[in-house]
Amino acid sequence: MATAQSLDITSGCDLQEVDNAVNQAIKEIRQRYDFKGLQVNIDLRRAENKIVLSAPDDFKLEAMWDLLQEKMVRRKVPVKNLQRGNITPAAGSTVQQEIGLQQGIPIEAARAIVKFIKERKLKKVQAEIQADQVRVSSPSRDELQTVMSLLREQEFGVQLNFGNYRST
Repeated sequence: MATAQSLDITSGCDLQEVDNAVNQAIKEIRQRYDFKGLQVNIDLRRAENKIVLSAPDDFKLEAMWDLLQEKMVRRKVPVKNLQRGNITPAAGSTVQQEIGLQQGIPIEAARAIVKFIKERKLKKVQAEIQADQVRVSSPSRDELQTVMSLLREQEFGVQLNFGNYRST
């Protein structure tokens, strides 16, 4: 009997790298002249998987977002996995914005991935959703490599990571 090959498709942010990027952004904001004396803050809430930006106005908030995004890219945190919320008024005539950190593949994206794989009609390739990841299995490693290359060419709204590549 042929052995089955499988791989897991996941998505997520490395929270330690996010923490490092936030700390670098805070350090740079404290040193920048255009932020001197202003009530600005970047708060990483690990338990809630989100970052909260607060600034005196929309313009400063956008500058903070650009700076934070730059630091995330340098730390190789996938910016696709950051979901910006609406800018809302906060206490003391400031504004806030929540940025969600996507951990795992959302169910809509997982369904789109499974549908995409099935539409390709690859020989004996099976895809199934398992909680916040997608497992793809096939008797052929070459088919799994094909699936990976096809998925890399598509846009599903999150950064896809391929791992747990194994024979069973």
